[in-house]
Amino acid sequence: MRRIAEQKTVKSIIVAGGAGFLGSHLCDALLARGHRVLCIDNFLTGSFANVAPLCNHPRFSLLERDICEPLAVDGRYDEVYNLACPASPPSYQADPVHTMMTNVSGTANLLALAERSKARFLQASTSEVYGDPEVHPQVETYCGHVSCTGPRACYDEGKRAAEALCFDYQRMKRIDTRVARIFNTYGPRMQPDDGRVISNLVVQALTGRKLTVYGKGDQTRSFCYVSDLVRGLIALMEVAENPEVPVNLGNPRECSIAEIAELVRSMTARRVEIVNAPLPVDDPKRRRPDIARARSLLRWAPEVPLEEGLRRTIDWFEQTVADGTERRPARAAGNLANVWS
Repeated sequence: MRRIAEQKTVKSIIVAGGAGFLGSHLCDALLARGHRVLCIDNFLTGSFANVAPLCNHPRFSLLERDICEPLAVDGRYDEVYNLACPASPPSYQADPVHTMMTNVSGTANLLALAERSKARFLQASTSEVYGDPEVHPQVETYCGHVSCTGPRACYDEGKRAAEALCFDYQRMKRIDTRVARIFNTYGPRMQPDDGRVISNLVVQALTGRKLTVYGKGDQTRSFCYVSDLVRGLIALMEVAENPEVPVNLGNPRECSIAEIAELVRSMTARRVEIVNAPLPVDDPKRRRPDIARARSLLRWAPEVPLEEGLRRTIDWFEQTVADGTERRPARAAGNLANVWS
């Protein structure tokens, strides 16, 4: 049985994409565990509002950089989390070439940076590597059913290439790399216009608009609350023995999109109509993780029920919509001087 490494020392940790929805929650969790965190973000889809409360924290530093460019970071660090890539279809399709290069060149730059300091490396991959799966639920040994020429390929194939780089570094014994395949995740700090299912439906309901369901709504997803997902990422980074295989992280509870729309309408108490729109190209029909590997290797499983997570998310969006809080990206250059001193 692999055991989670005990926390004995304060670590210096880089979180690339740390101003994004998931990355900012990871920064919070790592700081709460007593570590020092350097957040690297180019703010294309990340939001300064997500990390603004951390900017006066004595163990937090912020650096505005694009990981597609070579990274020169002074000091020593122990771990690198790579979460730097747009994750919603409208965002990653807005500049598909940059999305691909973020996954390939960007990951290569971060791996080289980690190698210089002999840091442990975690790659945030995605369930999209399974494409429109022909195996259900999806197990890590499934090679996927992905279109390499479609509009989602910049993300799907980019993440597959990033995984290949990580496992090549691992096989060559250059650094210790781990790969998490992340399934649909939701919670506070999602961008209201990021095109994801939960944020779309919640914002539409709260603003009195019709709820858009693509296709017939019978396609399924499995939604994991953000705190559960972050806990899984940290567990994968900290497990003492390298799993040497990708690990699915997600909630195995499977729901149709139509069911999610009804649940959001009920929980927001809004009398809004549900309308259907054409299904996007290459949109997966079913998505559900097999998490047996995460249970065994990491002793991890999601804990927050969908209804509870949705309530927290709706409450957060309610406040955001009501007060007009700016969630869009904002420029904020960080200072690298004495980051790890």
